[in-house]
Amino acid sequence: MSHFTTVQTKINNLMRLELVLKELGFAFTKAEEGQLVHVKGYLGQKTQAKMVIHASKTYEIGVNVDAQTGNVTFVADWEFVEMTAGYSQSEFTRKIVQRYAYHTVKEEVTKRGYTLEEEKVDEQQHIHIKVSSWGD
Repeated sequence: MSHFTTVQTKINNLMRLELVLKELGFAFTKAEEGQLVHVKGYLGQKTQAKMVIHASKTYEIGVNVDAQTGNVTFVADWEFVEMTAGYSQSEFTRKIVQRYAYHTVKEEVTKRGYTLEEEKVDEQQHIHIKVSSWGD
């Protein structure tokens, strides 16, 4: 029997997270202000979240914000998400966190007046960026 498990992250900007989810092709539904959405798990079990990512037709990933830290947590029945969607909790989290960090760095580089000159993804899927400033 499976169950819902929560994964902590350092993600704290929901708008940037939404950008990443769209970029990676994940469909999601946000709760209305002051409301929550249902997250589907094993045998119709449900939990609630601020946002639901539609991982597969039958299983979903919930997105909540930790009240103390302001960081996002993902909640899902990961065993069945992996079986139906084809990716594990660690794969999902790694992809999301990597793209989130990439967009955070890009935004900060721009704010500080730098220009993104080059970006590469190596064999291990690490992203390398090269920036410059006007005086370089």
